[in-house]
Amino acid sequence: MRSFWGLMRAYWFSDRWVEAWTLTLVIALFTALSSKAGVWFAEASGELVNSIAFYHDAANTTPLASLLTNAGVLILLVVLKDAGFTGIRTFVSATLHRKWRGWLDSRFNAALLDTNHTHFHAQHGSSGAAAPDNIDQRVQESIKDMTGGAIGLAMGVMAVATSLYFVGRKLLETSAEVKGLEFLGSYGSAVLAFLAVAIYVPLNTWIAVKLGRLLERLNIRMQQSEGSYRGELTTFLRRSFHVAASQGENVQKTMHDRLYVDIDRTWARLNIVNTSYRSFELVYNFIGARIVAYAPGLVPYIHNRFDLKGYITGSEMVNSLISQCSWFIHVMPSIAALRANSQRVTELANAIENVQHPQEFYSLTGCSDFRYDRQNPVFGLTIQKLELTHQGEDATPFLSAANLRFRRGEWTFLKGESGCGKTSLIKAINGLWPYGRGSIVFPEGVESFYAAQEVKLQQVSLKQLVCLPGSERDHTDAQVASALHKAGLGDFIEHMADESRDGMSWDQVLSGGQKQKLVVARIVLQQPGLLFLDEATGALDPEGKIAFHQAIKDNCPDVTVISIMHEAVPPRSLSGAEFYHSIVAIADGVATKKPLAPSLPVALTTILAHPRPVEETRPVEERWLRFPRRIRQK
Repeated sequence: MRSFWGLMRAYWFSDRWVEAWTLTLVIALFTALSSKAGVWFAEASGELVNSIAFYHDAANTTPLASLLTNAGVLILLVVLKDAGFTGIRTFVSATLHRKWRGWLDSRFNAALLDTNHTHFHAQHGSSGAAAPDNIDQRVQESIKDMTGGAIGLAMGVMAVATSLYFVGRKLLETSAEVKGLEFLGSYGSAVLAFLAVAIYVPLNTWIAVKLGRLLERLNIRMQQSEGSYRGELTTFLRRSFHVAASQGENVQKTMHDRLYVDIDRTWARLNIVNTSYRSFELVYNFIGARIVAYAPGLVPYIHNRFDLKGYITGSEMVNSLISQCSWFIHVMPSIAALRANSQRVTELANAIENVQHPQEFYSLTGCSDFRYDRQNPVFGLTIQKLELTHQGEDATPFLSAANLRFRRGEWTFLKGESGCGKTSLIKAINGLWPYGRGSIVFPEGVESFYAAQEVKLQQVSLKQLVCLPGSERDHTDAQVASALHKAGLGDFIEHMADESRDGMSWDQVLSGGQKQKLVVARIVLQQPGLLFLDEATGALDPEGKIAFHQAIKDNCPDVTVISIMHEAVPPRSLSGAEFYHSIVAIADGVATKKPLAPSLPVALTTILAHPRPVEETRPVEERWLRFPRRIRQK
């Protein structure tokens, strides 16, 4: 689906081909019937005009009955054609539109939301071209408008082909000799009709194409402007509290005004072109229906080769032919929109295809040579000769780690100044950092879990939120309830099946701290072997941070933890025991790992915190020597 035609035919050659072709053939059948009904309509119009013209003729013994009969037949044909054939075709085409759009939507969602994290790579890297903007707009609006426009275009082509066949054949059957063109025989009037259509329609189609290309460019620009404005509105509503707290409404308003200026300017130009095109189309329709359609048959009618009935019938058929062949002119704005939408959809398809192999994709704009492997879980997680860089072939590494090993069950604290690369290191381990090199070897058969600082919750049930990244069918209600209780969210157990509470989604209901407790519930339920905490306790108070760590310690005994926190010293349990065993310190772009500095024994810590009155003045060293030898050895 990387090209226009590939995108157009993919559905018809997919696993849904029976559905696609069945609906298409039904549309083709009713298009042909509608075109045939156009011939019947022309003949009935001729009969009606003839009954009016000869209403007072002495030979017409039943003028009123003939007039009413012909009028009734014409009305029945209109109902049959427009409410019957055309109406059914419209319903079937709308069904095809719905089915095709649904299939394309599912394909793009499956491609974006695969295990390769395509949605992430498509937005955060480029091979010389900008990442696709407004992916939500492309998947929804562009696909919807593109599929609808393509079906309309195909139906128009079918209508032109069937009209040329039915109307053209009837014109040849009713053709008459034209004075001055006797060498054409009885096909003279038909040749004149075809010649008029062949000159008039293509010339005006060329004009329409020129205007259509301008409309296409403006449509693309309008979509980009609208998408940017909508994206900023969405972002603003998500950070509404921060705008209110900082009293940043005036700044936000200025941003909105600046973005809307582009929409307004593009819209103004689009209105001018659309108005010009509409005026051109109205003039074209009048000349085609009242002059070009009636001109070819006028010469044989003047020379008595046609009677009035034949002249009107032939002229109406020429008008029908012009109307059908002019379909491209009538829908040129829609074709321009179709091309604009298809361009945006194919750009997204290309972006998705380009990042199917992330390292090859990122290698086009920088160094991307990460090697991921598996080893016996006894050896834990190993990182060797790791260097992280930014985009660019000659980018200097901003972080390097010669050799880092994390044993099974080991808790490691990442320490360093802001901006030193702590989060980048965790992202690289998880395959989410694009540029650099090195070897990352994971323990075989061990699941990993990445907990970020900011928690965004999808609009699903609370049980599903706890079961992520798995399905709610993977765990019983009792297991999920137990995880919520251990995480400190027991008050919400009775609402596990709800997708909202008091009309608000869980993302709105839960506070920042509660969302981070929800992460604990996920960890307790999922039992990962590798846990990455990227400032995952930032919204918790000191007691909450201790509870966060204690819940993991108590329920995931063999988990390997690598954690980033703002604190200079990692938290300890309420008893004073250390959660963490080692520290990875990042300084001057180098990451080094060392054991956590030993702390004073728990007993000594307690005594020093609550000293006996008689020992208040004694030095710490003297009091330390008074402890039994076994305690001092600890």
